[in-house]
Amino acid sequence: MATTAQQLAASKAYGSGKKGQIPSYLEQEVLSWSKEKIILKMYDLFLVSAKKKDVPKMSKVLIELMGALNFEYEETSTRLYRLYEYCQRCVFQRKIDEAVHIISELRNAWAKAFDLEDKKSD
Repeated sequence: MATTAQQLAASKAYGSGKKGQIPSYLEQEVLSWSKEKIILKMYDLFLVSAKKKDVPKMSKVLIELMGALNFEYEETSTRLYRLYEYCQRCVFQRKIDEAVHIISELRNAWAKAFDLEDKKSD
């Protein structure tokens, strides 16, 4: 069974079927994605949702990103958490462009760091 993060990431890549579920024939592919690819897809989903002004989905993505942080790497995780938290405030205050800028920069850095430049639209 796919996690919430995997389901959200899959909805970016493949859309969603009935009742927001990913099609069963794609579930295996989604389950095989690396953590890095899932995070990249989450960033993409945030950016697509921002274009649609879909505040609930943007918020859900940020919550999933915050929940996925590994606090064994305390300094990095704490900084990312604060950035995500700030983006969450921006979304609720309708400063979406500011949140988009931050998430875009994080997305690009993530893709470059893990050599996942498989094109933004993928």
